[in-house]
Amino acid sequence: MTKDRIAKISLYAVLCAGLLVVVGPFVWMLLSSFKPESEIRSVPPTWWPSTWTFANYRDLFDRLDFPQYFANSAIVAVLVTLGNLLFCSLLGYALAKLDFPGRKALFLTVLGMLMVPGMVTFVPQFVLVSNLGLANSYAGLVLPFLAGPFGVFLMRQFLLAIPDDLIEAARVDGAGEWRIFWRVVLPLCKPALATLGILTFLSSWNNFLWPLVVATTDDKYTLPVALALYAIGQNRIYYGLLLAGAVVVVVPVLIVFLALQRHFMRGIATTGLK
Repeated sequence: MTKDRIAKISLYAVLCAGLLVVVGPFVWMLLSSFKPESEIRSVPPTWWPSTWTFANYRDLFDRLDFPQYFANSAIVAVLVTLGNLLFCSLLGYALAKLDFPGRKALFLTVLGMLMVPGMVTFVPQFVLVSNLGLANSYAGLVLPFLAGPFGVFLMRQFLLAIPDDLIEAARVDGAGEWRIFWRVVLPLCKPALATLGILTFLSSWNNFLWPLVVATTDDKYTLPVALALYAIGQNRIYYGLLLAGAVVVVVPVLIVFLALQRHFMRGIATTGLK
């Protein structure tokens, strides 16, 4: 056996091991969501259910106002994603293609914000939202996340690769900046927009701490918050309910990724992110 063949087999073995490490917990979560509570708590844990049951999913829909919580999560995630796609694209275009005073300082500010942990701004954001009277509302859940420094940086880096001659030709033809952005620039940004959309939707859909603090009544709870509050009792944790809820929470993210994966891969490659 040649050295190249041994190296290739070793590489595949390492990649397969890594795949098992990444996928294994999700497979166990899916299979365990169909187990009775007693089997989930058994030691040592088992992979394949000895008794298949849909009781965990029935409890999920019976104990929770599932349509309301799912709708809240969907509304917040979609609005946050659309806001990031719009505002990050606009600011990224300005930083990449427009010459105005303070552009470098603004970009340095964006880079600086990338280094600030989210927990540092958590309390000031909550105080601001509360003082504006937006607590326990969709506006309070959405507005603080309509644009982020990572999205601005991502779009700016992608837009730098668009030829300036293309934009200058549009200006010579009499197109204004707004028309250039919508008709020329934005259609070329599908890979970057898909990447930003997937990452933003994933972050917003799984966001737990901010909705937990801002939403104070059941009708504004998102799905992760409602799942945690109803599945964790005072003296007991309902693991079956948690696992069934986790499966339901993961499904929309998988659908979004599968729908946009081709553009996502191109966006990652063309913006130089690893």
